[in-house]
Amino acid sequence: MSVVRETQLLVIGGGPGGYPAALHAADHGLKTILVDEGAKLGGVCLNRGCIPSKALLHAAKVIHEAKEAADLGLSFGAPSIDLDKLRTYVQTKVVGKLTGGIAMLCKGRGVETVRGHAEFLDANTVNITGDKPETIRFEKCIIATGGLPAMPKTFQIGDDRIMDSTGALLMPDIPKRLLVIGGGYIGLEIGSIYAALGTAVTVVEFMDGLLTFADRDLVKPLETKLRKEFENIYLNTKVASVKATPAGIVAVLEGKDVPGELTFDRVLVSVGRRPNTSNLALEKAGLKADERGFISVNGQRRTAVSHIYAIGDVAGEPGLAHKATAEARVCVEAILGEPAEWQPRGIPAVIFTDPEIAWVGLTEVDAQKQNVPHEVLKFPWAASGRAVALNITNGLTKMLVDPESKRILGVGIVGSGAGEMIAESVLALEMGAVARDVLESIHPHPTLSETVMESAEMAYGSATHVAKPKRLAK
Repeated sequence: MSVVRETQLLVIGGGPGGYPAALHAADHGLKTILVDEGAKLGGVCLNRGCIPSKALLHAAKVIHEAKEAADLGLSFGAPSIDLDKLRTYVQTKVVGKLTGGIAMLCKGRGVETVRGHAEFLDANTVNITGDKPETIRFEKCIIATGGLPAMPKTFQIGDDRIMDSTGALLMPDIPKRLLVIGGGYIGLEIGSIYAALGTAVTVVEFMDGLLTFADRDLVKPLETKLRKEFENIYLNTKVASVKATPAGIVAVLEGKDVPGELTFDRVLVSVGRRPNTSNLALEKAGLKADERGFISVNGQRRTAVSHIYAIGDVAGEPGLAHKATAEARVCVEAILGEPAEWQPRGIPAVIFTDPEIAWVGLTEVDAQKQNVPHEVLKFPWAASGRAVALNITNGLTKMLVDPESKRILGVGIVGSGAGEMIAESVLALEMGAVARDVLESIHPHPTLSETVMESAEMAYGSATHVAKPKRLAK
């Protein structure tokens, strides 16, 4: 018979939404239990997503930089890859260190952690199955169970050579040929890793472009580079079927001017993610996910059952770790009775390829679709002294501003370190800054961050380092 316990707050899910919520609640005196079914805390992001992929992307970048150093007169030769050592570095020195840190934080801050799977019995009770079955009654609950890779039935043929992102990041081997199904950020990031390690990568994308949710001028430098690094990129193409053979996975392609069949050693299916809500018995708590699996929430992240909240991937798009972490704070503050509400002006998005792409606020495509009056200000990195010195002149920084007030509507960057650079624009957008606020904030020289300042300068007629400035604004 399972043990029955009580707590003020139950958090289901120990990822980038769940564990910050639990820590924040405990810091404010709430008795908090955190339930997670993973072997280690941190969720998909830390164990099977954001962190291991970025560690591997760092390795890929080192390989690329060693090759590109030849332009500077420095030659290092072909890399020698110890795959076992690389795996150990990622799983032990990176993932292991960080998951251990979270466990220590929970213990030190008074958060009780329970390993197991939670299912609702009613609106105030969950049943935990796992190492120690038990029942927990709660006053408040936060659902933060994250998301899962989508795997269409077409590709479910029972062969481990067909991988989702989780399997691919475990680096089972370095295949000679890899098919990436899907030209989104996950496929391109992981494809870049394998390509750097020596794999011939083919990307098949059903839509007419890579990263279709991003502005085309930001995607162009990346696509140009990837077409040199990948074996093939097929757009407007569908993988109609896959078949396992001793020689490899045979993929049947449908599209204009594409081969009918190709054989690969491994296949990565990266066609999106879905919220992890199907096995929570939500209906017993009086909740219901929509047709896509999302739980509806209000501005405080409160569900239709007033004492149950949902954050992160289960509470709607975008499915980003930093969105979940920010929602965690809003949610806990609402539980504590503070006047908190989810109203971000912009949520930054970063694609950690080489070059990186990052943006926040309105994209140019969205501004056009929504008929939002806007002015586009572009600063090419070829005019940046720092970019020239680093031999990374394929970058671009662009800013969208209101034509009259010059208020910043959005910023997009493509280039090395774009993910770090976008933070300044997040703050500017959140503070309601106008372009002059950025222009008159003195940026250090020589840095890539100056490209943001010079983009803002264009709102008033000219940028110092761009030839043929437009007519000066009145």
